[in-house]
Amino acid sequence: MQTNTQPTAISQVVFPSYATVLTEKISDHVLKVTLNRPDVANSLNTQMGHDLYDLWSRLTEDAMGIRCVVLTGSGDRIFCAGADLKERNGMGKAQWVKQHELFERMYWALTDLPIPVIAAVNGHAYAGGFETVLSCDFAYTSDQARFALTEVTLGIMPGAGGTQNLPRAIGERRAKEMLLTGRPISAQKAYEWGLFNGITSPSEVLGMAIESAEAIASNAPLSVKQIKKSVRYGSQMELRTAFRFEVEAYNHLIETEDRYEGIRAFNEKRRPVFKGN
Repeated sequence: MQTNTQPTAISQVVFPSYATVLTEKISDHVLKVTLNRPDVANSLNTQMGHDLYDLWSRLTEDAMGIRCVVLTGSGDRIFCAGADLKERNGMGKAQWVKQHELFERMYWALTDLPIPVIAAVNGHAYAGGFETVLSCDFAYTSDQARFALTEVTLGIMPGAGGTQNLPRAIGERRAKEMLLTGRPISAQKAYEWGLFNGITSPSEVLGMAIESAEAIASNAPLSVKQIKKSVRYGSQMELRTAFRFEVEAYNHLIETEDRYEGIRAFNEKRRPVFKGN
């Protein structure tokens, strides 16, 4: 994995120069991440697994001023086609398992990020590429894109959350249809089923995601993190326990400087300046 670092154009935040992933700090608190293997449909190979795991881990441990991430793919036709099957061709069991364990760590690092990740789906997303979209907090899509979990047609099954995240997003019956047939659905159907928060032209999908990312980044960072945690864990609890979890998360914000700043700004009729403390 490459380790040379280059400074971003904004502030002093430094990220490694990755072989398969581009990072660009597009404003003070928003990071754009681009899957960058356009010659092979931005497919996930071992190097990309290492690159993404390193990036998500850095953001988990220290947000470095980043308050929201926009994830997209290189080009205007494919977001990510899933695992690189040419690399996997001829792999023995030990190699396959080792690679998949890396992918598992990478997906968990993405899921566990305390800051929101918005997918700007610029094109088709299949298999592990679609599972990546499902692992983000929410997503916008190009109206030209198609989506499928095709693993069943290859003698395997989704192994990066697809059988769990998809039913939670669209319901068990619709998810089973996609999972068991492996057939793709259109962006319009995916939008109608609630998989995406917005649908637009390929040239506008990134801007749509960035607009939401900037809105999130302007809010109190600790509040955003507590909301994300409350939704994620609370949705797995029965209602009364989840409500208590929410109140506990709420109570952590009462003595923060950002809470005092929010009240001051409201009474002074100005925009608050949140610092994440």
